[in-house]
This record gives sequence, structure tokens and C-alpha cells, in this order.
Amino acid sequence: MEKGRKNGMSWQKTGKTFLGIDHTAIVVGDSDESLKFYRDTLGLTVAGTSDNYGPEQEHLNNVFGAKLHITGLRTKEDGIAVEFLEYVAPRDGRPYPNDSRSSDLWHWQTTFAAGNLAGLFQSYRPEFISSGIVSVSAEKFGFSHAALIRDPDGHAVRLVDRK
Repeated sequence: MEKGRKNGMSWQKTGKTFLGIDHTAIVVGDSDESLKFYRDTLGLTVAGTSDNYGPEQEHLNNVFGAKLHITGLRTKEDGIAVEFLEYVAPRDGRPYPNDSRSSDLWHWQTTFAAGNLAGLFQSYRPEFISSGIVSVSAEKFGFSHAALIRDPDGHAVRLVDRK
């Protein structure tokens, strides 16, 4: 998995201060279960995997004894979209609180553009955070339909209709 590159240009050589955001990382309980959602349902592809451990990983995560299985997923466009961090050790992480709401201070959502939300939800039955597929002003937001759902680990995922 190649990191630090966008459009074939090394980010370190641009001379710009802010270079962009190329991915988001989420902790998952089971990479295989999360792949069923992000790969099989949303259509992302696996860009690479690795097993990371040692002093650098412990310092990066501030978790003593951290050993992670990492899976990077890519959209059809250039760049990494999501990176799964599955803790092999320690396994004492707490799950996303079931009663979490969009107004909670810790709320975070990742947005993906989809081609056909209604069709997606015919084959996949998510836990909705929103009231279902909602209509919004395409002129104001750049899309006309969206839904806020939970992934298998409880992370909020906003899907916008790319029509």
C-alpha cells in the first residue's frame, strides 16, 4: 500500500503546508465482518494489509503491547478511503456506545458517495441513524439524497446519492 502520494506526485515534494487528507482510520472488532460492509456492500477494494507492532506502534497508539492487523481500503477514485485498525492485542477496547447520537461530542461520520441509495438498501438492511433516506437541496449540498447509518462496529457512515 503506497502512502503519501496523490495524483502520482509525492506529497513531500509539493512545498505546500496542507496537503490534504487521504484516509480515515477506524478501529474494528473483526476485519472480516467490516469487509462485508465496506467491500461487499459499498464496493471499496482492499488496497493492502499489514500487521503492525513494536515500540513505534505502542507510542503512536498510546497502547502498551499494541499489535494491530491493518486493512487499507480504496475507493474507485485515487487514494485510500478507510483503514481498519483491528487490535489483535490488547483486546480490551470498548465498543461504540449503543445509545450514541449525532449530537454527542464524540460523534464522527465518514461520507461516501453512492450511485443508488434506494437500490443499496433493498439488499442491505442497515441500522439507520437518520429517519431513512432523506431529501436535501441538491443546489446547496451537491447531492439530493442521503442517509446516515451505522457500520457493523457502530461507526456512523453518511451515504450521499451521487446522481
